[in-house]
Amino acid sequence: MPGESAISDAIKPQRTRRARVLLASHATASLGSATDFASCPSHVLQAAGRAYYWRGAGPLSVKMFRGGTARYRSGGARYAVGDASYLLLNHGQEYEIAIESDAPVESFCLFFRAGLAEEVARSLAARPESLLDGPHDAPGGPLHFYERTYPHDTGDVLSSALFGLRAAVARLGAGPDDAPSPGWVDEQMRAVLERLLARHASVRAEVAAFGASAALLRPATRDELYRRLHRARDFVADAFPEPLTLDEMARVACLSPNHFLRTFKALFGQSPHQYLTERRLAEARRLLLATDLTVTEVCLCVGFVSLGSFSSLFARRFGLSPERYRREHRFPPAARVAPG
Repeated sequence: MPGESAISDAIKPQRTRRARVLLASHATASLGSATDFASCPSHVLQAAGRAYYWRGAGPLSVKMFRGGTARYRSGGARYAVGDASYLLLNHGQEYEIAIESDAPVESFCLFFRAGLAEEVARSLAARPESLLDGPHDAPGGPLHFYERTYPHDTGDVLSSALFGLRAAVARLGAGPDDAPSPGWVDEQMRAVLERLLARHASVRAEVAAFGASAALLRPATRDELYRRLHRARDFVADAFPEPLTLDEMARVACLSPNHFLRTFKALFGQSPHQYLTERRLAEARRLLLATDLTVTEVCLCVGFVSLGSFSSLFARRFGLSPERYRREHRFPPAARVAPG
C-alpha cells in the first residue's frame, strides 16, 4: 500500500497488491518529498495490501478502509479504522499507520492541498459581492477539524460522498489511459470538502449542545472536553482486547476518573464500561460468524476473562448463547442442506 500519504521517500510497503494515486493537479514534483507536504497537490490514494507501516506528517485527510482494520496513532491518540467508520486528520498532523492482516485491506484516502478547505469555506460563507470583488482574496485563518473516527451512519453527509467517489473510481479502468483528468479529480475533492464542512458544522452544533447540557459556559472548555472524550472513546475502540481500567481510560482523556465517568456518560449516553462491553460483544459476534475460533477463544480474543460472564452478556445482548447464535446465523436454516 505504497505512500499512505503518497509524499514520503521512506515508505516501506509489504505484500502490496495494488496502489493508485489520482492527482487534482498536473504538478507531481512535491509527491516525492517527505518534508514538503505543504505543497502537495490534492490527491486520492486507493490501495490494498496485507501488511503496511508508515510514519510522518501529511495534509488534511480523510481515511477509510474495508476488508480489515488500519490502526493509527496520532498525538497520543489511537484509532481503529475499518468498514464502519472513517478517520479525519488535520493538516500538518503527525501520525503513524499500521496494517497487519491475513487478507488484503483496501484503503481509500483523500488528501487535500494546503488552503483548499479554507478556500471552499470562504466560497460558502462570504457574501456574493465579496466573492465578486475579491475572487482571489485570501481566506481566513486555518480550519481545525475535530480529529476522531466518524461512523458511516445513514445520515452522515460525508459518508455518502465518500462512498460515491469510491464507486466512481472503482468504475475506472486500470490502464494509464483510463485515469481521470486532474480537473475531474479537483472537482470531486471540492465537492467532498463541501460535505466535510457541513459535517463539521453539525459537530460544532453537537459540541454546543453538549456544553449546554454539561453547564460548560466557555466555548473553549466544551470544545477541549469534547475532543478529549472522543480521544478516549477511540482509544477504547482500538484497545478493547486489553484489560482496560477506568483509570487508564481517564488518563488517555487527561481527566480525573470521576470527571471522565460523568462527562463520558453525558456525551455518549453510556458509561465507559458499558461502551467497552458493547465493543467487545460486537467483535465477538463478528468472530463467531467469520472465523472458526472456539467460543472460549473468541471470549479471550475480545478481552473477556470469564467464559460464563461472556456467555451471559452475549445472550443478554443478542438473545442467544454464543454457540446457538453461531449455528443460527452463520448457517441459517434456509441455507442448510439436508443429509442425502
